[in-house]
Amino acid sequence: MEPPPRMNTVRLVIVAVTMLMLAQTVWPMSVNRGLGPEPDSLDIHQAQGLSAINLLRDLREGLLSFDAKGELVPGQAESWQVLDGGKRYRFTLRPDARWSNGDPVTAADFIRAWHRAFSPQTASSTVGLLQPVVNATAVMSGKMSADALGIEAPEPGVVEITLTKPAPWFLELLAHPVSYPLHPSSMDDPRHAPVNGPFMLEKWVPRALISLKKNPEYYAANSILIDSVKYFPIEEPAAELLRFRAHELDITETIPSGRYDWLEKNLAAQLRTYPYLGSFWLGINFRRPILGHSASLRRALALAIDREILVRVVLGAGEMPAWSIVPPGISGYRPAQMVERGWSQERREAEAVRLFREVGFQAGFGKHKPLVIELRYNTSQLHRRMAVAVSAMWKQVLGVATELVNEEWKVFVNNRKMGVVTEIFRGGWIADYGDPSSFLDLFTSGSALNTTFYADSEFDQILASADRDSGVVRMERLHKAESVLMQDMPVIPLYYYVSRHLVSTRITGFADNVRDIHLSRYLGSTAESP
Repeated sequence: MEPPPRMNTVRLVIVAVTMLMLAQTVWPMSVNRGLGPEPDSLDIHQAQGLSAINLLRDLREGLLSFDAKGELVPGQAESWQVLDGGKRYRFTLRPDARWSNGDPVTAADFIRAWHRAFSPQTASSTVGLLQPVVNATAVMSGKMSADALGIEAPEPGVVEITLTKPAPWFLELLAHPVSYPLHPSSMDDPRHAPVNGPFMLEKWVPRALISLKKNPEYYAANSILIDSVKYFPIEEPAAELLRFRAHELDITETIPSGRYDWLEKNLAAQLRTYPYLGSFWLGINFRRPILGHSASLRRALALAIDREILVRVVLGAGEMPAWSIVPPGISGYRPAQMVERGWSQERREAEAVRLFREVGFQAGFGKHKPLVIELRYNTSQLHRRMAVAVSAMWKQVLGVATELVNEEWKVFVNNRKMGVVTEIFRGGWIADYGDPSSFLDLFTSGSALNTTFYADSEFDQILASADRDSGVVRMERLHKAESVLMQDMPVIPLYYYVSRHLVSTRITGFADNVRDIHLSRYLGSTAESP
């Protein structure tokens, strides 16, 4: 057999030059991320779900932002001063802060956005976070005009915010979407208006793909290592896992229930779990006659649930049984836990039966006429497993007949907010800022986020008094307020969250943190996307 012909010198040079050019080519880099449910809104004043909040943090930016470790850093403000003993803040905007169309970000953009947020016509569900601002309550109720709000622009590049009293957590709120600025053209069309964050919305295919591309006008655009982010709305964690293993995802939003041991054994290098400031609970609609009027019934339902089985068998991803609304991990705070935490499960169930019979005798239900209640949750295999397990425990211990109702996320959120058809529903909260009030404020009378419709004057007064204090005294008052909640039980705590993701080994810049905030601007890739 003849040997293959030799390449001549010219051909060798061409091949060498071509290979050198290919080696130096910078491939467009993208990161593919699981998002969880389809975002409920991209309107900064309407978004509630975690998926929407995470997406907005890539598209927009407030006065402050977060670094890769989830700590506060300057955002659209390059610096700030804390004045008048913590009651006034003066922010100086970056001179190079730009909207994606090239327009400068001005103090007026923040004033405009805040006025809209506080407008009764906007009906923002998260504007209550900014309640420490002067005249916030009166403006929200329509008693005062937005001009009276404690935010002003003494100069084009300066924003001043005045509070009614010092709020130690306030700076953290300025990294939340509800406090972001708005371009003049973005009042009614959040999907197509200019943005001021590290990425811009490129394409949205409902229930399939949300594609973002780098914003060249962003002040730190040169530091961003990737060119695009592709978010995939996937409600089922098992589907996320399959797509991760097929190299279609680089980062998952969560992991499937009951697969932690397998993942730890087979994907240990990619598995990331970490403590997280979040609690999962079952909310109870206080507008329902029996459920809302009987603390004994609510407590019986709470005690009949075996939390150890839930976290070990149903979840199996490192979660901890919850006996309080505020999770552990907040500096200087001791959560007010249910007194039955130290009991055996057998003793808890015996007490649950006693309370249930007592209420049943008065309300007319019992062995021959079982109580029928509805447990509502958003579409998710994990939430279904949880609902099935809880209903089985209620049936076994108390004889309760539970009707399970599952709904698509947006429908579920709306029904929970309206409180017309809900009885008991899947709930929970991830801290908007590292303070107990992020959880406790949810239950104040009239709060837009109070989907239990719980109202108690003692609780409201204790929270109000805590706002006038600081340090240890304040934390003690917050503990007392949570103790009232744990007596009245507007929610049944089930477990404390842990953050849990699968992260491809080719991804850089993903840092575990207690807030579980991972902005795409810090991510990188060691190779081209598959």
